Amino acid sequence: MMKRMLMLLLLAAVTSCNKFLEEEPSGSLNLSHFYKTAEQVKAAVNGTYDGLGLPFTVNIGISVSPVYSLEYITGYSRRPRPSGFEDDQFLRLDRLDDANSRLQGWWNATYYPMENCNSVIEHVSVTTLVDEGTKQRYLGQAYFLRAWYYFQAVRLFGDVPLKLTTTKDLNNVRIRRSPKEAVYEQIIKDLTAAENSGLPWADPSGRVSLGAVKSLLAKVYITMAGYPLQKGIPYYQKAYDKAKEVIASGQFSLFEQYSDLRNPAVQNTREHIFMLQRHPTVAVSNIHGAYLPYPDQPVSIQPAYGGAMAPVQAFYDSYANGDGRKRERAFFYTKYPRYGNPADTIVFPAPYIFKFWDDEAERSGRSGANFPLIRYADVLLLCAEAKSMIDGGLTSDAAAIDAYYAVRRRAFPAEAKPVSLSTDAILKERHWELCFEFQAWYDMLRTRKAFDVERGVMTSLPGYKAPNHLRAFESSDLQFPLPLAEVQKNPDLAL
Repeated sequence: MMKRMLMLLLLAAVTSCNKFLEEEPSGSLNLSHFYKTAEQVKAAVNGTYDGLGLPFTVNIGISVSPVYSLEYITGYSRRPRPSGFEDDQFLRLDRLDDANSRLQGWWNATYYPMENCNSVIEHVSVTTLVDEGTKQRYLGQAYFLRAWYYFQAVRLFGDVPLKLTTTKDLNNVRIRRSPKEAVYEQIIKDLTAAENSGLPWADPSGRVSLGAVKSLLAKVYITMAGYPLQKGIPYYQKAYDKAKEVIASGQFSLFEQYSDLRNPAVQNTREHIFMLQRHPTVAVSNIHGAYLPYPDQPVSIQPAYGGAMAPVQAFYDSYANGDGRKRERAFFYTKYPRYGNPADTIVFPAPYIFKFWDDEAERSGRSGANFPLIRYADVLLLCAEAKSMIDGGLTSDAAAIDAYYAVRRRAFPAEAKPVSLSTDAILKERHWELCFEFQAWYDMLRTRKAFDVERGVMTSLPGYKAPNHLRAFESSDLQFPLPLAEVQKNPDLAL
C-alpha cells in the first residue's frame, strides 16, 4: 500500500500561513537526517497539512480533480465543458467500478498524508527540541489531520486499512482492512488527543484550532449516529453537545453578508473555522477558474473560461425567489460585465456558481483564495439536526432552533423564528447553505436521504434519480470500491 517514500515539506518560520506557503520545499530526505533541529520539527508538522489540497490537484484538466466527483455524484451539478470522461467523474452515475481513476485520487489523498502524520506523531512525541507546550500543539495538529484523512476515507470506502505507524520497510507494506467501527474509534481517539493538546480556540494563521477539532468531532459523531454504523440517539447527543460547545465558546459567528465568505481580509476568522490554505503563486487555487462560465464567456482575465461545474437548473430553482443566497452574485450569477469592457454585460445561458469568486484572480488570472473546509454555518445546522433526531424528527429545543434560525435569518431577514423544526427542513437548509462545498454527498451517505429538488422534499437516497443522472441511486453506489491498482499491489485488501 505504501510504495512512496515519505515526503516532508521543509518550510521555515511559520508565523503566518501565507509565509509558510511561500516557502519552497527543499526536497525529500531520508528520516535519518530529519528531526534534528527545531526548524525541521516545525517543517514536518507543516507537511501534515499537504494532504488537504490533494483532492483539489489538477493534472491534465480541471474536472479531473478528484474533489469535483463529490459534487458530480450528487446529481445536482452539471459540467458545461464537455469531455469524454463523464462516466469516470460520476457525473451521470453511469457506472462506478474499481478501475475508476477518481478512486485512486481519493485513496492517495488519505494514505500519502497519513504517513506524514504518523511520522510526526512518532518523532515529535519523543523530541526534546521544542518546549512541552509547543510539542503538544504540534501533536494536536497531527492527530487532528490524521483523523481528518481517515474520516475522509472511511466515509467513502468503508472498511479501510488502519495504519498508525510509519512504513519502515518497503517489503512489508501489505495490510488488511479494518472494520469501519475500529476506524471510527481511532478517529475519536485522535480527535480527543487533539482536543486536549492546548490548541487555541481559533487560529487566524489557518492552522488547526480547538474550534476545528470540536467541530470535526460533532461531524464525526453525527455520522456515527447515522449510516452505516447507526449508533443512534447516544451519538446524536454527543454531536449536539459538541456543536453546542463550539457555539457557546463565542469564538465564531456568521458573516453578515454572503460576500464576506469570499473576502480575503476575513479568511480564517469568524465563520471560517478551518480552511484549505492557498497562495497565488506557490499553492494556487483552481476554484475561481474552474467555475467560470463556459464556453467563451470572458468575464475574467483567465483564458480557459472554466466549465468544470455549474448547478443544474432544478437545484437553482429549488431556492425560493426571496432567498438571499439566490440573489445575483451571492451564491450564483446569471450575468457579469465583460472583462476589459465593463459597459458590456454578458448574460449567461444558465446560472453559474459565484460563491467562490475571487476578485484578484479576475484581474491577475491566479487565485490564492482559501477554500472553506469547516464553516460555522455547518456547525449550527449540525446542532439543530442532531437535536431534531434526538427528539424524534421534530424539535422545539431553543438551542437547536436558535442555531438553525441564525443561518436561515441571513437568507430571509424578515422570516419569523419557527417554534418547532423538522429534520427534513434542516437537511434541506444544509443543501442550500453548503452547496458546492463538497459536503452534500457525505450528508446523503450518513442520512440515506436525498433532496428531491424538483418536488422540494427530502426522499430516500436509494431509488432517487437526481436531475443530472442517467439512473436512480442503488445501494451499491453508496460506498466506493477500493481502487483496483491498490488491490493488485496488495491482495490482502481484498480479504
